[in-house]
Parts: sequence; C-alpha cells; structure tokens
Amino acid sequence: MPIEANKTLIVICGPTAVGKTDLAIELAERLKTDIISADSRQLYREIPIGTAQPSVEQLGLVKHHFIAERSIEEDYNAGMFERDALLRLEELFCKHDKVVCCGGTGLYIKALCDGLDELPEANEELRQKLSDRLDAEGLNSLQDQLKQLDPVHFKKMDAQNPQRVIRALEVCLSTGKPFSSFHGLEKHNRPFKIMKIGLELPREELNERINRRVDVMLENGWMQEAESVFERRHLNALNTVGYKELFAHLSGEIDLDEAIEKIKTNTRRFAKRQMTWFKKDEEIRWLSNPELSDQIRSIS
Repeated sequence: MPIEANKTLIVICGPTAVGKTDLAIELAERLKTDIISADSRQLYREIPIGTAQPSVEQLGLVKHHFIAERSIEEDYNAGMFERDALLRLEELFCKHDKVVCCGGTGLYIKALCDGLDELPEANEELRQKLSDRLDAEGLNSLQDQLKQLDPVHFKKMDAQNPQRVIRALEVCLSTGKPFSSFHGLEKHNRPFKIMKIGLELPREELNERINRRVDVMLENGWMQEAESVFERRHLNALNTVGYKELFAHLSGEIDLDEAIEKIKTNTRRFAKRQMTWFKKDEEIRWLSNPELSDQIRSIS
C-alpha cells in the first residue's frame, strides 16, 4: 500500500549518551506513535546492557521496533535495515501520521532516509585474503593501506571496525577506484517527509555522561552479560566498543580497571566520530539540552 505524502518521519540522532532515547519517548508519547530504532547494536537481544537498550519501563511506555529483534548469530547490515525499516514504516504510516526514528548509527539513518549507494558485489576470494592478513598482520596494516588508497573515506569512517576496513579495501582493490567514489551518487526519494533533529552537548558534559553511564552499566551486570557471550566473541555483532575491552579482560590480557578506562576513552572517541558524521548532514536541526522541552513541544 503506497504511503501518503502527508506522513512524516521524525529522526532523533546524535552521539551516544546524549539523551536520544528519553527525548524520542517524550515525543512519541505526545504524538501517540511508535519508535523505530536506528541502532546497529540495540538490535540484538543477547546484549541489552552493553548496548544501552531502552529499559523495560521505557519499552512499556512506547512501542519500539528493531530493539532486541535479532540474535547476535545473525548477520545484519544497513542494506537489510533499509529494506526492513521501510516495510515497517509502511505498516506504521497506516496507523500514524508521524513516526519517530531514534538512533546513533549514522549509516542506518542514511539508509532509511536517503538510501544506500550501489556498491560492487562482494569479492569473496579477496575478502578472505584480507581477513587472513588481518589475522596475520593486525588491523594497522589494513588501515595503512586503506589510508593510502582512499584517504577521503578513511578520514570519516570507523577505522577501528575491521569489517568496514576490509569491505572498503575490497572495493578499492577489486575496482581500482576509491571506496568513496561510490558514495553520494544518487539520493533515493522517499514517499514521506523527513524531519531530522540532532542532539548535542558541550564536550565536557557529554564526556561526564559517558563515564557515568559506563559505571551504571557495569553496576547493572554488564560484566556478567559479557561473560555470557564470551565464547561467541568472534561474531561481528560483538565487535564493538565495550565488549572488546571486557573480552580482553576476560582473556587475561588487561585488568578490570584498565578495561573500564579503555571503555570510557574509546566510547568518548566513538561519540566524536558520530558527531563528525552527523555534522556533515545539513538537514539536521541541532538542539542543545536546555532547549529540548520547548523545541519539542513545537512539533505537532
């Protein structure tokens, strides 16, 4: 069923720990609508604490989609999210004029709002060779090569994610063209309006919130959660800030205090990379914390 042109998707985005979930719930409650999560890790049901999924109480206030819907055993990517989220929106817009989208995964939000660029098909043989190099030489070797072949993409990507480094290198090497040359070729038109709201805080305040949230997550059982998935630590879903550091501790590589400090440092760096991504989107209307209530009340 086609979506009517008067429907609106309201996107709440920004760095980790900035307060997106609370704002999205406040807005969705007022609009009497649902929330679509655009978070590539909150999607997985086995890791609710370490991915800061909404609490049981929050989930009871507003219907959330793409929270704990899949297992870490399943492969999932932005292209699959684009397909699934558009289908879910089609259903939701039959009942609501407005739907809220909330998340910090820039690529998922881009996929939903603009569509993804058509990239070359995977070269499995080359990908395996790059994976073997990763095991033998480490991530730095692949990072250095990608930085040389495509400095534009390397500068803005999450270069600590081995899978993304391998994919970008695979495209560069198989096509002879920079990975970035395949980006921004065509923006897909959506049959609904899109309003993007970005949340930001002063760096010091955001860093304090990140540090405090890490402590709270550990108090709430994050270590036990990491132990429960430790044997599956090779899965891509677990290749993320927080789990990598806890796995290093559980493997005996570092002590707990060092792991915690690394989590906080790497999460702050991750938040900075998120802001770099979102700040390039000129459609985002930025709000800082003191403005939130009045600004959100103006949305109807």
